[in-house]
Amino acid sequence: MMKTFKVLAALLTYPTVEIKEAVEDFLPALKEEGLVPAPFQKRLQALITEYRERDLLDLQERYVLLFDRTRSLSLHLFEHVHGESRDRGQAMVDLKAMYEDKGLTISSTELPDFLPLFLEYLSILSQTEALELLGEPAHVIAAIGERLIKRGSSYAAVLEALGHLSGPADEKVKEALLKEPDDDPEDLEALDAAWEAEQVSFGPGTPDEGCPKASDMLSKMLTDIPPQGEAKPEETTSNGGTKNG
Repeated sequence: MMKTFKVLAALLTYPTVEIKEAVEDFLPALKEEGLVPAPFQKRLQALITEYRERDLLDLQERYVLLFDRTRSLSLHLFEHVHGESRDRGQAMVDLKAMYEDKGLTISSTELPDFLPLFLEYLSILSQTEALELLGEPAHVIAAIGERLIKRGSSYAAVLEALGHLSGPADEKVKEALLKEPDDDPEDLEALDAAWEAEQVSFGPGTPDEGCPKASDMLSKMLTDIPPQGEAKPEETTSNGGTKNG
């Protein structure tokens, strides 16, 4: 079980009390595993500091504005590749089957292409398998990262760390993605029109419930990241998945 992907997945998940309480253990976990080089760990410190110092409701509002109300920053990987085409549906089915082959069961409300869920899947693979698979959406990760950098968002550090792990993106594909319109999250009328065909709600339920797509997997992400200096035995996930060491 690779803690690095669990940490990065948690940082890209809708902010909750659980994440806010666990965030101080994230950098020690990354340092211990050593997949993310020190310069990238240092950049992540700004986001971790914000988790520690900012009010939870402010963190949640920012997350929704960035990732739920800005389609060009969607954390659903296939949204950037397939949009609303039929190909996206089949790609979802294939990805879900791939998860289940490794014992990672997801609920009916979770979309398989949600980046934090994809990272949760990578965490149960071997390092070689995980890094190779992460390279497939490298261009999407790079495009989202560049848009976050332009916004001056501390979330960019997470995408930059993932970009380092995924390897070089296809520049032509990335540039094509960056040519797509970059949404204005304040233009609610345009956003409503853009999302009107979407079947799944992307926003949170109540401030304490978190994002519906990620609620089932959030506890799995955090249980394998014990506080600094503590060891945690192997467990079985609450939804039937396995935690492989």
